[in-house]
Amino acid sequence: MLGLIVSLIVVGLLAGALARLLVPGKQDLSIPMTILLGIVGSFVGGFLGYAIFHKDADEGFFQPAGIVGSVIGAVIVLLIWTRVGHRRAVRH
Repeated sequence: MLGLIVSLIVVGLLAGALARLLVPGKQDLSIPMTILLGIVGSFVGGFLGYAIFHKDADEGFFQPAGIVGSVIGAVIVLLIWTRVGHRRAVRH
């Protein structure tokens, strides 16, 4: 159980950091929010992978396709976050 939690944090940090590098513009996210972005992106990427290819993670947790899916999911979540966040921002 502890190994799964540490794995989620590490994959979340990697996917979130890569997503922040790939999406242009400034994102005001702390390191814990970057990890959360990556974890949520992993779930989004896993759901999209299952919806498109009808396969799940039968071969283990760490797979190259799973990492790529996590980054793609994190990019999608970050794009949505930045678009929704700008609408709520107070403009002077």
